Amino acid sequence: MSANPKVSIIVPVYNVEKYLANCLDTLVKQTLKDIEIICINDGSKDSSPEILKCYAQKDSRIKIIDKQNAGLSAARNDGLKVASGEFVGYVDSDDWVDLNFYEKLYTAAKKYDAEIASGNIIRCGNRAVKYKVKFEKEELITDSIEKLKAAKIPKYNYVWNKIYKRESLIALDLLFPDGRLYEDICWSIKAVYYLNGLVTVPECAYYYRRNPFSIVSTKSPKHEEDARQSEKEMIEFVEEKNLTCILNGLKLVRRERIKFCGLNILKIFHYYPNTTKYTLFGLIPVLKIHGKKAAKAAEILAERS
Repeated sequence: MSANPKVSIIVPVYNVEKYLANCLDTLVKQTLKDIEIICINDGSKDSSPEILKCYAQKDSRIKIIDKQNAGLSAARNDGLKVASGEFVGYVDSDDWVDLNFYEKLYTAAKKYDAEIASGNIIRCGNRAVKYKVKFEKEELITDSIEKLKAAKIPKYNYVWNKIYKRESLIALDLLFPDGRLYEDICWSIKAVYYLNGLVTVPECAYYYRRNPFSIVSTKSPKHEEDARQSEKEMIEFVEEKNLTCILNGLKLVRRERIKFCGLNILKIFHYYPNTTKYTLFGLIPVLKIHGKKAAKAAEILAERS
């Protein structure tokens, strides 16, 4: 590995002993050899630290940062502070990538002098494998709105299927909000908007594991509040930059659930800018409100939640 590798891969690690080896295997076997793999052990209580040490002993490109648990955002920010690569990428430690993933992205970024290169995303669940993002051709996009549309933002605010010019992220002081879940909602739209040029790369993929025990899969009042706050900031950014066309009229902002004896009786969906839908059991539409009435209903529910 050179003093300034081509790509720094930042991997937050927290209690993922079941999946970590699979993730690391796909990173150490990358066809792009000039990389560094920065693993932030975010206070893991399982055998994840031992797995990291085992891999680091075999591969000098792996750097381990041990810290007290502070969450995904802080781990990613800490990784960026010590990264030395021309580009940086983010990988969640229960996911994995194609072995040519970073070579394809880096080669395309250099070819087009782009500050972001983006690959496909494949979601892997217990029973189904599905493309969430699939590019048909290699293409450079420079227009701000077209970059966001190509990246499918804000529908999919994914951080990890891309590499970013490290110096540009630092110059923007673009950090993830510490302590907040759904941290990628605001970060992704700003990164794609501000960085110069996005190239789509069709022949490589990031594999996203649908993990029922992941942080965002475990719902709580904090999840709802953080999602609400992140969506609010994202929409404020969209309106400030006159990007409302990317919301396609109906962008789901948040949802409410009314339960009885543990069952979801009524689900309420709030869309941008002012539309609210009510469905029985989340399946049967019963009411749809537009305009000021919808905004008032959302305001009342927010106060009660």
